[in-house]
Amino acid sequence: MAAALHATTSILFVCLGNICRSPMAEGIFRTMAQQNGLGEIRLDSCGTGGWHIGDPPDSRAIAKVAEYGVDISDLRARQIAASDFGRFDLILTMDSANFDTVTAQAPSDRQNRIHRFLHLTLDRPEDVPDPYYGGPDGFEQVHRMLAEGSAALQARIQSDRASL
Repeated sequence: MAAALHATTSILFVCLGNICRSPMAEGIFRTMAQQNGLGEIRLDSCGTGGWHIGDPPDSRAIAKVAEYGVDISDLRARQIAASDFGRFDLILTMDSANFDTVTAQAPSDRQNRIHRFLHLTLDRPEDVPDPYYGGPDGFEQVHRMLAEGSAALQARIQSDRASL
């Protein structure tokens, strides 16, 4: 990891349309952070595409995370902006295609902030699959991946902060 996690005060989660994976990640991470006393951390999510700007998350994403006590119904889709590269300590993409898109848009001095979610959090090479065109099992699988990765990232942030 390029930057020390103790300095992490802001995280941006990125997927394609910002209606499934990235708002789920934002909500899951926020809820866990509040429950675990992670402290003040700014979170947001966005998409690389602009098809859904202003829309709420997919109803299946809202329902899936609600099963676990997470409310994302107030989130609204937005597209990544140039200002995001200076505003966030970590930019976590859900898959390699979005990683490539975001990296291509980022200033060269900010590219070390961009990581694939599962690679950074769990040191796993796979992508978080897009559940949009699938059934309920896909949303459950994505929830499991995001919850496991979020817990691992929070533990690493807390450990890094404690070692100061």
